[in-house]
Amino acid sequence: MSPTERVAGLNLTYLELLAAVLPVLTEAGRIQMGHYRAGVAVSTKADATPVTAADQESERVILAALSRIAPAVGCVAEEAMAGGAAPTRAETFFLVDPLDGTREFIEGRGEFTVNVAMIHATRPVFGVVYAPVSGDLYVTLGERRAAHAVVDPEVVRPTCAIFEGREIRARRGDRERLTALVSRSHMTAETTAFMRRYKITETKAAGSSLKFCLIAAGSADVYPRAGRTNEWDTAAGQAVLEAAGGSVLTFDGAPLSYGKVDQNYRNPDYVAWGEGLP
Repeated sequence: MSPTERVAGLNLTYLELLAAVLPVLTEAGRIQMGHYRAGVAVSTKADATPVTAADQESERVILAALSRIAPAVGCVAEEAMAGGAAPTRAETFFLVDPLDGTREFIEGRGEFTVNVAMIHATRPVFGVVYAPVSGDLYVTLGERRAAHAVVDPEVVRPTCAIFEGREIRARRGDRERLTALVSRSHMTAETTAFMRRYKITETKAAGSSLKFCLIAAGSADVYPRAGRTNEWDTAAGQAVLEAAGGSVLTFDGAPLSYGKVDQNYRNPDYVAWGEGLP
C-alpha cells in the first residue's frame, strides 16, 4: 500500500484517512448489531421510507468523528437531510449513509451496511462499505486500488494492516454470459427492461451497497438500478468499484456524478459495471 498517495481535495493520504475512519465503522457496527439482536421500533420519514434508532445513533457517531478527522470538510448525511438540514454546495464533502439497507435490517436480513464516502469535484474519491453482520469491509486504498477484509464489529481499533495482500479487482465479464445483481427490495419494470438488452445468464438478488462491492470483488458483472436513490446510497460503493477497475454510469452512459444540490442529492437511474464493460 502506498503511504504517500493523497486523497484529492484533502490534506491526508488514503491510509491516514482510512486509519482514522476504521474505528468509527466498527463503533457504528456495534451500535447496529445491538439493535439488530434486540429489535428496534420503526418510524416512517416524510418520504415514506423507514428509519430506526440504529440509523440515527450510527449517524451521530459518524458525523462527530468526521468533524474531528477533517473539520474543514462538510458532511451530507441521510438522516440529517431527512430532519431538514439544508443542502450545501461544496467541491469537497463527505456523504454518509449510516445504515444502508434499512429494510433488510428491519426484516432480519444481514445485508445492511455502513457507508462513508468523500466527494471531490463531483467524483467519489474515497469510500468504505462495512457490513456488520458478516464483517465484510470494502475500502479504497488509492485512486486505482481497493481491498476487502473481514472485521468483527467487536474488534477494537482495526488497522490498515488487515488489508495487506487483500486487494480486489473487478473481473472482465464475458459479454455472452453476464451475471447480474438486482436489488432485493427495489426491483422495477425499468430495471427488467434494461436487463433484456444484454446477455444475462445468471441473476442474483442482494441488499444495500454490497452489490457494488460484489462486482468490485469479481463476483458479478452488472447491477442496474432504476428508481429512487440518493447520492449517499451509492457514493461509497461507487468509490470502491471504480478503484477496483469498474464503473458506474447513468442509463444514458454518463458517469454518475455527485453534489446535485438543486436536485436534493437525488440520483438518476444508473448501472454499475465490471472492468471493460459495457
